[in-house]
Amino acid sequence: MAVLVTGGVGYIGSHTCVELLNSGYEIIVVDSLTNSKPEVLNRIRELAGKDFPFHHLDLLDRAAMEKVFSNNSIEAVIHLAGLKAVEESVELPLRYYYTNIAGTLILCETMQKYGVKKLVFSSSATVYGISESVPISEHFPLAATNPYGQTKLMIERILQDLYISDNSWSISLLRYFNPIGAHASGRIGEDPNGIPNNLMPHISQVAVGKLKELIIFGSDYPTTDGTGVRDYIHVVDLAIGHLKALERVAVSSGIEAFNLGTGKGYSVLEMVRAFERAFGGKIPYRLAERRSGDVAMCYADPAKAEALLGWAAVRGIEEMCEDSWRWQVNNPNGYDD
Repeated sequence: MAVLVTGGVGYIGSHTCVELLNSGYEIIVVDSLTNSKPEVLNRIRELAGKDFPFHHLDLLDRAAMEKVFSNNSIEAVIHLAGLKAVEESVELPLRYYYTNIAGTLILCETMQKYGVKKLVFSSSATVYGISESVPISEHFPLAATNPYGQTKLMIERILQDLYISDNSWSISLLRYFNPIGAHASGRIGEDPNGIPNNLMPHISQVAVGKLKELIIFGSDYPTTDGTGVRDYIHVVDLAIGHLKALERVAVSSGIEAFNLGTGKGYSVLEMVRAFERAFGGKIPYRLAERRSGDVAMCYADPAKAEALLGWAAVRGIEEMCEDSWRWQVNNPNGYDD
């Protein structure tokens, strides 16, 4: 099966491409390289021992997208492309709405034109907004609280309407929780631009000496140690979740949402301690006030993915931290090394 991977050079996309190639799929990758580096392509090829076509383009370029479809026998799409920083989305809402939603509309219109109706969409647990209880299951109310989350929620609704209009579509909506970790080789991993917004790259950059200290927002939550609890999932487990969803859409029709998480919550301080064990040192940190909109606890109920996709996360917190540190220490400046 030939699979188009949009955003395939990014953090999650690169790991997904490696797993696809290692499982015998043919892939075609498109990426604007807005949040990724060309060196990633070399490392995907190195890890998989296989070549694949890459197209440097933006999904908003309809003519270029049509050329990709006309020149390749694409059978399914894994759609990961899009802007993804929550705080930036608050500052630049129009850019996020236009890029994420218009890009997806052009992709779906092109798929429809070329008769490709099998889609795995990279959604997010942000579609649940501020949940009042845990674990979070797929039937919980949807109420995103920032422009980034709103784009994911709007796209989910667009895809649901698309299926209602044409029942031959087969679509999986994958709601990620908190991806961390890296490929066990240390060759691909998370390489954020500027100061990281997410916990794990921030911790690892403190460990490698790029940043002075970790700032922990909120120490008075009703949790075991007062810091926020989240569901952290190894990026390779997440990548394998895409393969399982692809297997499902390949043989069925319909639209289903799936949580991809471990079903376990770890506090910020538990993550810090686990990372300290991984790299054999101390992480200096400073406690700060809570951030607006943050909740005490957020973790998934992944039972539906296990039941319908045959998928479950298998990598634990120690492995997540060890792999993150291996990537960071071998690539202190990310792919710029």
